[in-house]
Amino acid sequence: MTPTYPTYAGKVNVTKQTVIVVGGGIIGLASAFRLARAGHAVTLFDPAPAQGATHAAAGMLAPSGEIAPGEESNYRLQRGALDAWRSLIDELASVEGTVLEIHETGTLVVGWDASDRRQIEQFIGVAKSFDAAHDVVERSSSPELFRGLSDRIRDGVVLPGDAWLDPDEAVALLLKGLALLGVDVVHQSVVRVGVEDDRVVAETTDERFVADTGVLATGASTLPYGAQTTGEHSVRPVRGVTVRVQGVDRSAQPVVRAYVRGRAFYMVSRPGGYCVLGATSDERSEPVVEVGELSRLLRDALDVVPDLETAGMIETRSGLRPASTDLRPFFEVLEPKGWAWSSGHYRHGVTLAPFAALDALHFVEERT
Repeated sequence: MTPTYPTYAGKVNVTKQTVIVVGGGIIGLASAFRLARAGHAVTLFDPAPAQGATHAAAGMLAPSGEIAPGEESNYRLQRGALDAWRSLIDELASVEGTVLEIHETGTLVVGWDASDRRQIEQFIGVAKSFDAAHDVVERSSSPELFRGLSDRIRDGVVLPGDAWLDPDEAVALLLKGLALLGVDVVHQSVVRVGVEDDRVVAETTDERFVADTGVLATGASTLPYGAQTTGEHSVRPVRGVTVRVQGVDRSAQPVVRAYVRGRAFYMVSRPGGYCVLGATSDERSEPVVEVGELSRLLRDALDVVPDLETAGMIETRSGLRPASTDLRPFFEVLEPKGWAWSSGHYRHGVTLAPFAALDALHFVEERT
């Protein structure tokens, strides 16, 4: 049986409510969409929707590619992500009319030097312990899988269940869907929240809003003043940087993940030669791109994919991912009741967005 996301358990009723969603990343947008599609009147607050961690995301739906020692629970959570996204895409298409494409290419994991290849052996051991589907492959028998990769990379592991989508396209469709469903998107920051007379209150620097229920989907940002958590959960920002280039088309092959001198690297290649390169991970709270960090990422990219030598640089993006203490996502009902906090998705925000949206819907519809 495929494990499901740990949804908020409550009695569901059909009373339509007014709902405030604070935060317009992929989690907040998906939550607002599902709430509005269910008939609730939603107001979304974010000064710059989808310009945080979502903006930097590569869009991988890769439970197997994200396997890491000690994170089996995260792997179990994500195994249903592909089907969850298919359902959300169907819902989006029913409102907006456009079908977001999921590219089921799988993932190829490789190692650069002898030490990195030992990490591949460890990766295989973890994959086996998680009962994750994987196939050991060699360039000599499957040369098409290694097209464009360095000649020194002779073997690797294919993870057939992984996929990717374009987060920019997902955000655009979600925003169109919200507009069609009448969601009011307020381009302001919420600085204070509270509860008065069993209703939630959100204040910006200019206005005050009241609703029946509220969801805080603020990612790695500090919660607004007045949000009272139980203390069970906390998040810290982990900076990630991606580089966008034009010139190498491996879109028909699996996403590349590599260990390069002990560092993690990936390349998501889209049709037409647009590539997203990552991955960096720093315990920093500033969404900037440092020269050294960028240099190491590009050096790793050229070592693994030499054809990137002539690719054109498009842009760099950075974002702060919300990492919880145990690296698991959570959905916490705050005190006094009325507000809930959806966060901790770390590097899996895009993957888990449909599940987080269901959490928000279940929470709101349990409210009387």
